[in-house]
Amino acid sequence: MTSSGEPRRRRRADAERSRAAILDAAVRLLRQRPDAGMEAIAAAAGVTRQTVYAHFSSRDALLVAAVDRITEDAVAAMDAAALDEGPARAALLRFLDASWRSFEDNAPLLQAAPAGTPGDGERARHEPVAERLARLVERGQRAGEFAPGLPPRWLVAMTVALGHAAGDEVGSGRMTSTEAETALRTTVLRVLGAVEGPPGSHDRPDRA
Repeated sequence: MTSSGEPRRRRRADAERSRAAILDAAVRLLRQRPDAGMEAIAAAAGVTRQTVYAHFSSRDALLVAAVDRITEDAVAAMDAAALDEGPARAALLRFLDASWRSFEDNAPLLQAAPAGTPGDGERARHEPVAERLARLVERGQRAGEFAPGLPPRWLVAMTVALGHAAGDEVGSGRMTSTEAETALRTTVLRVLGAVEGPPGSHDRPDRA
């Protein structure tokens, strides 16, 4: 350890804390005010506008980083839902519940974010979710809980697409959040060939 190395590490740690504080503030503020600008985000984070721009070159860059942050939170919620435990059908419903909670909490921010473009960044963001869902689908097929025959990755793609469609219906005002969530659960169960429970049945995970 050198005397010159310690200040560099301290500056790097300070920069990481500053960036994290800005992201935390951005997520909190944009959930309520999706049109909030860089100055408002800086004020919410307790830093200057120049400091925000030192970490994020543009508002779009900050929005993309905020979406990455809430994606990480969603993945953590999925892990907390113990998707590898218990019947696959029940785990699938826990997955959908965690995913929908994330959408409900962050819908304004997601709508404000720049449209994703195909590329490594977009794929990297979705891969942790897709990997967990693929593992769950494979487990359900092996156990006979989901219909065999279709490739798990295709079923994952269908489930993700249905989730986006449900979010779009809510965003457009054509469906309420409750209607879209119910429709999503029902449709995904049918796509995967799982037996559907009646609306409001014990399949729905309790919400704290």
